[in-house]
Amino acid sequence: MTREEKSQVIEELTAQLKDNSNIYLADISGLNAETTSNLRRACFKANVKLAVVKNTLLEKAMEASDKEFGELPSILKGNTSVMYAEAGNAPAKVIKAFRKKSDKPLLKGAFIEEAIYLGDDQLDMLVDIKSKEELIGEIITLLQSPAKNVISALQSGGGKISGILKTLSQKEG
Repeated sequence: MTREEKSQVIEELTAQLKDNSNIYLADISGLNAETTSNLRRACFKANVKLAVVKNTLLEKAMEASDKEFGELPSILKGNTSVMYAEAGNAPAKVIKAFRKKSDKPLLKGAFIEEAIYLGDDQLDMLVDIKSKEELIGEIITLLQSPAKNVISALQSGGGKISGILKTLSQKEG
């Protein structure tokens, strides 16, 4: 690879790191062609981009980006694949599902919305991370709950002041 090609790859990696807030680093070494193809297919279905990268180029891209990757560059040894996704837990779910049939991929680390996770033992925690949409849905449900209680209280009393007061006094007791 020429110096020009390397700098081009570093620029592309830096742009990918800048554009994605959920980045996983995994080790897929030892997977045969068919298994690797199945992993790529599983990633595609889960809307996860998978790319095998050279550690030195990825490390330079991390240095060039405006994000703080903390200890992540220190785990760039051996075979490294980068997984990008919109949902913070999507790559973790793909890895966990895939490991039911194979011992790979191994999670090296992850960068999720500025938080850094190191090591394969973090996988179960990363699977449980809620996406932005799931959190918004939970907040909306929580916000709707008091309004629904007020409406049902108003309807149960037939819309009369006494019914409202009776309902409210029972709630405080």
